[in-house]
Amino acid sequence: MKNHFIKLFNYDNFANNALLNFIIDANSPRRPIQLMAHLLVAERRWLDRVNEVIPYSSNELWPTDFTAEHCAKLITEYHEEWIGFLERMPEADFIRIISYQNSMGDSYSTAISDILTHVINHSTHTRAQAGQQLKLAGAETLPITDYVYYLRQLNS
Repeated sequence: MKNHFIKLFNYDNFANNALLNFIIDANSPRRPIQLMAHLLVAERRWLDRVNEVIPYSSNELWPTDFTAEHCAKLITEYHEEWIGFLERMPEADFIRIISYQNSMGDSYSTAISDILTHVINHSTHTRAQAGQQLKLAGAETLPITDYVYYLRQLNS
């Protein structure tokens, strides 16, 4: 399970960088940057939760002051932290249940493997929203960020 999630988080890093580079090349339209900022703040929040850091980071979930450069720095930083977390985690911990509070203060308990799956799915969803905003801003094409495309790049 560990190798599976490491591969998924490496894919997440690939896709985040591909989309952010495209955003930068498109002169950094505001809405796609805000969506990337949200993606990154959510990744940080979940990273804090799985590491049982309390209190979680106080960053709001929809920051408005991030720049493309700031996003690029956080993509690298958070990827390194996620991979470090996964590499240190014993296999048995993937089914370990952790308790946390959502942004409204409601308490929940979830298996770490389900949280990891959520982080990847949330990132994919948010990148799609950013891509849609790029299209609305005039982009004719978008970078290829499909998982299978990433796998083909690994095998080529």
